[in-house]
This record gives sequence, C-alpha cells and structure tokens, in this order.
Amino acid sequence: MNKHQAIYATYPDVKVIRGDEAFDVSGNPVSYDEAAVQAHIDANAYKDQRATAYPSIADQLDTIYHQGLDAWKATILAVKEEYPK
Repeated sequence: MNKHQAIYATYPDVKVIRGDEAFDVSGNPVSYDEAAVQAHIDANAYKDQRATAYPSIADQLDTIYHQGLDAWKATILAVKEEYPK
C-alpha cells in the first residue's frame, strides 16, 4: 500500500491528491495526519508482503492437482506464518 492509497482509505472525504496535498470533491484542501497515514500503511503491510510471497494461481492449482489440498494448505500457511496480521 502506498501513501495515496492510505490517505484515501483513512480519509474518505479525500477525492483528489496532488503531490502531498489532498482535496475533497469541491476542491477544498483536506488536512491529514501523516502519523495516521503511516500507521495505516504499517498495519496493512502484511497484505502486500503476502501477495508477493504467494505462488501464482497456476502454481497453486498445479500443487493441488499433483500433491493434493494438504500440500497446498501447507504452502499457504507457511506464507501466512511468515507475514502474520
């Protein structure tokens, strides 16, 4: 998650971001707390880490087909344990 995504998620009134400035639907500036935005990024970092660590869908399906659901579950669980919530 990048800073802009975190601002949109944390401040629903924000409709446009230009650089580090946020604006509502009427074009009025919206101030935001950098610490709150960074806290949101940090709290959701595991999602991006897991997404890149999981095998591709094709590889996951191949594992299910050749090795069964238990092998697939073990692979997924290993990623979840490496990057916990």
